[in-house]
Amino acid sequence: MRPITNYIFILFCLLLPYYGAAQQFDPKKVCRLDNGNIVFKLDKRWNAKQKKEIGKLFDLDSTLLAKAYQGNSEFTLQKDKWSVKKIDQYTFELSKVINSAPVSHVKANDIFIMDDFLNNNYNITLKENTIYGVNSFKDVSLFQYRNHVARFFIPGQKQARSIYLSGSFNNWTTAQLPMQKNDSGWVVNIKIPPGKYLYKYIIDGRWTEDPNNNLYESDGRGGRNSVLYCINHIFQLPEYRHAHKVILSGSFNGFNQSELKMYRTTKGWAIPLYLKEGTYTYKFIIDGNWLADPTNKLTRNDGNGHLNSILGIGEAYTFQLKGYNDSKHVYLAGNFNGWNPKELEMEKTPTGWKLSYILAPGMYEYKFIVKEGHWIVDPDNPYSTGSGNFTNSLVAIKPNHTFVLKQYQNAGIVIVTGSFNNWNPNEYWMNRNKGKWEFPIYLPAGKHTYKFVVDKKWIIDPNNKLFESNDVGSFNSILWIEP
Repeated sequence: MRPITNYIFILFCLLLPYYGAAQQFDPKKVCRLDNGNIVFKLDKRWNAKQKKEIGKLFDLDSTLLAKAYQGNSEFTLQKDKWSVKKIDQYTFELSKVINSAPVSHVKANDIFIMDDFLNNNYNITLKENTIYGVNSFKDVSLFQYRNHVARFFIPGQKQARSIYLSGSFNNWTTAQLPMQKNDSGWVVNIKIPPGKYLYKYIIDGRWTEDPNNNLYESDGRGGRNSVLYCINHIFQLPEYRHAHKVILSGSFNGFNQSELKMYRTTKGWAIPLYLKEGTYTYKFIIDGNWLADPTNKLTRNDGNGHLNSILGIGEAYTFQLKGYNDSKHVYLAGNFNGWNPKELEMEKTPTGWKLSYILAPGMYEYKFIVKEGHWIVDPDNPYSTGSGNFTNSLVAIKPNHTFVLKQYQNAGIVIVTGSFNNWNPNEYWMNRNKGKWEFPIYLPAGKHTYKFVVDKKWIIDPNNKLFESNDVGSFNSILWIEP
């Protein structure tokens, strides 16, 4: 067996769920990490070709495999102690401890290898699902973020020979992020945009969570990742220094009345926060009393007679409705504001009504509420979802793909549906445009499966060569969205 670090063993286990799809065995069931051991589940029925492929995939040489198949319960090869455990008449497990080997021989190139494909997709999910966040370091000086530059600092660690920073901000590849030693500790600067990030330090070859950060999450492998937020907004409340406690509460955290405690400053109160793109309403709670932001002139009625302050992060999208000039009020409602019928009052224009509203990239349903509370779809938007009285207009904010069906020009109704909408047969209605059917959509990065429903007949995309079998004996088309 060729010399190889424990870290690269772990790498193989992570990579193979993606690279092994074409094999006759499931690589995820061959290799796993179990309580500090790396375990290979092997089968006596595999032929020579399959054994060779297993050896190639996991970097297990022929000598090791030959000894494993001999039936000995234990053996030593090149100073590595291996155990063999029988499962049944055909299968057995080959294992070794991975956390007992010394790390003095580990080099930078050995440990700075991770599954970029896995981490890229995880990072996208992280970004899509994170609405807000606030840091919790034991000392605020240990992490600083200004002008999109993050400064990481570890105090002490005087005995360490090298420390590297690795995290979701660089796909966990760290050869380019060595920290610099100074009189008080180790430091490194990195330019990254606002958002939520996971990270660890690699201290003399060992992956270590940040001991000075109170925020962490499971890394899915028995350990923990430290969590930080690169902020993009600071909420500030001047005066009220006599108050004992001030809380920030908003639509981003469900108007939680105790979570986001503000910090006392020389001028009043403040709290730095990361907020995902979108429009938010908020208030301050001063010793139990609710107050709109006195420094923010933008307010909106919540539909119950109370005014909330408004904050928008990102670019605005303008909703427009032509006509209905005889209406006294026109409102916009959608899944982005809980379908509140009295919150988003539109502005009257010479040709109708409009309202600019900031939304994060995604798919959104909406309707207009015109005179006497009548709900209508957008007459100028050809894209919709649902059916009958439950039909809503649909808009893609910053779409990153357009589904196109060039055939079936004479069809009455064409719908595109897939893993992105739980295979709903009423979503999404495509629009016939210049002899072809189209539907613009925003999709998170990664793999998506889909089909077209043409006059209630389900078909794969005839213009897409990528497809796979499904659980009902047919096929689904495959779409990959790049990060």
